[in-house]
Amino acid sequence: MAAVIAAGPANAAIDPDDLLPVDEAFALRAEAAGPDRIEIHWQIADGYYLYRHRIAVQADDGFAAQALQLPKGDAHEDEFFGKVETYRQSLTAVLPGEARGPQVTLKIKYQGCADAGICYPPQTRSLTVALPKAGAAGGDRPLAEFGAGRSGAPLGGGLLGSADNAEALPLPPEQAFGFEAIAGDGNTLLLRFTPAQGYYLYRDRTTLKLDAAAARAGIALGAPRWPKGVAHRDEHFGDVVVFFDQVEVPVPLVRSRADAAPLNLTAIFQGCQTDGICYPPMTRTVEIAVPAGKVGAAPEGNASGTAALPATDTSSSVSSPVATAPTAATTASDDESNLAEDSRLARALSGPNRWWALASFFGFGLLLAFTPCVLPMIPILSGLIAGHGPGLGARRAFSLSFVYVLANALVFTVAGVVAGLVGANLQVAFQTPWVIIAFALLFVVLSLSSFGLYELQLPNALRNRLGSLSDRQRSGSWVGVAVMGALSALIVGPCVAPPLAAAVLYIGQTQDPAFGGAALFLLAMGMGVPLLAFGVAAGKGLPTSGPWMVGVQRVFGFVFLGLAVWMLSRILPPPATLALWGVLLLAAAAATAVAIRAARGNGVRAVGWTMALLLGVVGAAQVVGAMAGSHDPLKPLAGLRAGGVREAELPFRKIKSLADLDREVAAAKAAGKPVMLDFYADWCVSCKEMEKYTFPEPAVQQALSGFVLLKADVTANDDDDQALMKRLGIIGPPATLYFHDGAERRELRLFGFEDAAKFAERAGRAAR
Repeated sequence: MAAVIAAGPANAAIDPDDLLPVDEAFALRAEAAGPDRIEIHWQIADGYYLYRHRIAVQADDGFAAQALQLPKGDAHEDEFFGKVETYRQSLTAVLPGEARGPQVTLKIKYQGCADAGICYPPQTRSLTVALPKAGAAGGDRPLAEFGAGRSGAPLGGGLLGSADNAEALPLPPEQAFGFEAIAGDGNTLLLRFTPAQGYYLYRDRTTLKLDAAAARAGIALGAPRWPKGVAHRDEHFGDVVVFFDQVEVPVPLVRSRADAAPLNLTAIFQGCQTDGICYPPMTRTVEIAVPAGKVGAAPEGNASGTAALPATDTSSSVSSPVATAPTAATTASDDESNLAEDSRLARALSGPNRWWALASFFGFGLLLAFTPCVLPMIPILSGLIAGHGPGLGARRAFSLSFVYVLANALVFTVAGVVAGLVGANLQVAFQTPWVIIAFALLFVVLSLSSFGLYELQLPNALRNRLGSLSDRQRSGSWVGVAVMGALSALIVGPCVAPPLAAAVLYIGQTQDPAFGGAALFLLAMGMGVPLLAFGVAAGKGLPTSGPWMVGVQRVFGFVFLGLAVWMLSRILPPPATLALWGVLLLAAAAATAVAIRAARGNGVRAVGWTMALLLGVVGAAQVVGAMAGSHDPLKPLAGLRAGGVREAELPFRKIKSLADLDREVAAAKAAGKPVMLDFYADWCVSCKEMEKYTFPEPAVQQALSGFVLLKADVTANDDDDQALMKRLGIIGPPATLYFHDGAERRELRLFGFEDAAKFAERAGRAAR
């Protein structure tokens, strides 16, 4: 008998044995009433009905069919489809057209339900009908039929196809995936997910959250205790764990108050039709009356509570275990210490103290403000303030700085929300060569403004445009500062840190952009506080008009040129970048030498000549080092050493695609070796920090000596890169992942920079 799906409430127990087989409930036959007309008949059993809008017929080349003609049905308010028309007792549909051969094969699709609250899956039947020649008598009409009444009358001889090879249209989400929840006791919820036959549910794309009333009642969710699932190779998400059959999941409750309380539980989950479509994330909310319970942490073990969900016929196929956090990341244990840092922060955002956790993101921003990803914004803002000239004042400087920081925070928040909802990191998308070159040119334009070069005899049109840009910049325009703040969020600092990853993870799993966006905004504003301080200091500390003011503007001209070189270093070969740094320093040395010729006082002249000499020597060393193939601006002459001595490098194998990753992880599993996967990009500042300060350390190299080391270079951010990051839940580099026995050790996942000692300790845990 075809599979059936309960359309009524979970407690309306219906025995499927009491239902007719689908081909008895809806006995189908077709006949040619003439060469230009085919009639399709359904004999519908008592207590059953067909949906009008779910009926469709397709004919092959033997019959040039026109639109199917259906009579008007009975008005019906349907739980799943709303206002529809249905048919009872019998139905005759007419397919007009023109015969082009001796026979036609019809593909007939339909769906129906029983009054008892059961709906059958969509059905597809193939019937072959012999077509009469023009002028044939009506009594000789050829007939094809499918199904009979409950008496078991034989099927017609013209039948092709059967229920076994029918193509089922996708079910509505409510029918494809059932969800129920009750209180097992005062400290446990019991959940039941019921995929329909031919459908499967993803374990690790399921999240749960309680409403605000539960938090006021002192109730929070513990980690769900999923049973073992089926290891499945999925075309959308790769190697995953799924459930093809009904699964029951106990969820412990953490209580700070023992009183009974009603709560609303929202489940967000996702699943697919086998060899068919994948549904978007589905959200179901149920109201549960939780009895009085015990105050304290979630109970240990695999308790299932004192009550059971209504029993149904189900068999479970089971395989490998992993627990999933209620609204955050998948974990291997209920122990908070076994969560990765981003997962802990994401869980905190959905826990009972979520508002305190939200406020803590401001503090995380303060800590991140002095990382290499944020520091370049200080000279940008200071240069914008200095571009105004003398007489700015602390109040005006604060206002301009606040506009810069606010625009930066808003764009940072939008980029993070987009990454969480659709998996597209806007910051990464802006790390393309043409965007980087354009932003570097903007810094060059600003530097020329600081040097006063717009007064040269350039063509009038170009001079007017550059002068207009310079005037707008010098006036400290709100729009100019806001635009620079927005661009800085997208282009200057695209590094990923655990708080950023946590907020994006929270948004992606809960589909709650408001609360997750608030966390991102506070994080960005925390990072902006030092920028406010530097902006005010730049405005308050500016000298009055005169030679000193000109000197300050010239200094910021070189600062902007340095920022342009820093931007170009993301796409240029390292020796070329080193050469640009050398040329810039030589130019700064020459400018310093010219400036001190007009200086008064032997002390000032001595200091000036000393600075010019140092800048010239370092610049010359960098130019020479670049010609020798050196890479590091702090070690420009390393390439001139005898034998070309280089720091020890880790033996990474580069991978590009999902297939590369699967192949390498499978090979490492067969060899009994753990795997470390490092995500890198040329434009990622923290990635280069890891390569310079962490990976070369002997302790790190010793800790990783038994690993298979993989590196995914996502500089290009092409389709392969995006697919790889999306499958692993990476919003951007730097990120370090560990695999053991073919599965990721999610609790060891690292975002951002980590010093050598901590990294070696992390690798040691991964090796165990």
